[in-house]
Amino acid sequence: MEAVRLRRVNRELAQGLSGKLTDLYVDSRKTSRPDAYCRPSRRHFLNRLTADIRRPGFAMVIAETDGLVGCAFGFPVRSDSFWSIGFDWALPRGIEQLAATGGVFAITAVLVPPHPQDAYVARRLQERLLADRQVSLGVTLVDRADHPTLTALRSWGWLDVGEFRQPASATLLRVLVLPVGEPTSLKPGGLAHDDWRQWPG
Repeated sequence: MEAVRLRRVNRELAQGLSGKLTDLYVDSRKTSRPDAYCRPSRRHFLNRLTADIRRPGFAMVIAETDGLVGCAFGFPVRSDSFWSIGFDWALPRGIEQLAATGGVFAITAVLVPPHPQDAYVARRLQERLLADRQVSLGVTLVDRADHPTLTALRSWGWLDVGEFRQPASATLLRVLVLPVGEPTSLKPGGLAHDDWRQWPG
């Protein structure tokens, strides 16, 4: 595989790339395994991408060689807007404090087509996205049935902190968080394991 270059793109360029990004999403679903996790439809992804691009603070990083080979995107969430990514319960104390100061960033998608280096590219994308935003905590939601994604995220240091079911859906989602930089539990007012005891799941 050629050397991969990472590049931040603004909201306007992300909108212009929506067709290619949707193709990338479809490519990232391809697998030879008959029991592989079945991801939502092309239309569902495009609707979600369009909605996320409109959110305040939206950010995207793309990976390129001679063309688009990956992307990651998301937006910052504050304590009063966690509902926008599906949270509908009281936040653990440490997360609420970080969110109130803009220190929490939700990664809503990391897309990389199947390839021997796909895990490496995906990890670089999510690390660059969080580093560029200078946040203290990344958060993401993953379908409980999506075992490959859950396994990859856990191997990269994401902490699986609970499970919940969105009110309008029968899908069970795992909640994962990733402290960025210095271990968050060591920071004043930061996260500690006790913070997760009140988390559902």
